[in-house]
Amino acid sequence: APAPPPPAPPAAPAAPAAVPSAAAPGSDGFQYGIYDGQKWDHDAKKAVYDQWDPTAPRSTLNFNPFETFGGNSPDASGIYPGEQRYKDPKRGDVSYAIMMAEKADLEAMKASPKAGDVPGAPGCKN
Repeated sequence: APAPPPPAPPAAPAAPAAVPSAAAPGSDGFQYGIYDGQKWDHDAKKAVYDQWDPTAPRSTLNFNPFETFGGNSPDASGIYPGEQRYKDPKRGDVSYAIMMAEKADLEAMKASPKAGDVPGAPGCKN
């Protein structure tokens, strides 16, 4: 009998989505974040976190998307509920498995914070 064919190689992991560019400021001069109007899921937050510089002034393009303020998380522009220009974000899918993977990821980030990520830093809300 002929030998069975070799197993197929494992599929390559999906390439990360490209980080969008910031839109031009509106007629009032206000600039929303790079994920404004797009899905604001864990991957989008990680992309914003990767670009965040805690030592630079906090802005709609420079903020920690995982930082809470008053028990709330920011929208895709770093604005919190109750603040002017807050937009309810388009949220990603949620399941227990996804939440556990995100929790592990957040714990790893917390265990190894970015240089300059201290209370009162220019890029922090708190």
